[in-house]
Amino acid sequence: MVLNELFKEHRKVEKLEATIALLKSTDAKQEAIITQLKSTDARQEATIAKQQKQIEALAAGLQKVSAQLELSKPAPQTVKNTE
Repeated sequence: MVLNELFKEHRKVEKLEATIALLKSTDAKQEAIITQLKSTDARQEATIAKQQKQIEALAAGLQKVSAQLELSKPAPQTVKNTE
């Protein structure tokens, strides 16, 4: 009887050890995924910063063109009414 109980406990320990190994493996996989996501996030932030600078440069260029266009408009002329 004692031997049967010892064997049952041994099987429980083996199952727990297998569960622990599986959890460790899952944890390692998740850590790898987190590392990849952090790398992707850093690349995306760099791309966003670059695009923001490009947008700012384009906006500045557009403002210059708008100012030049405004300056090139002919001045309004008044017409003298002769009656």
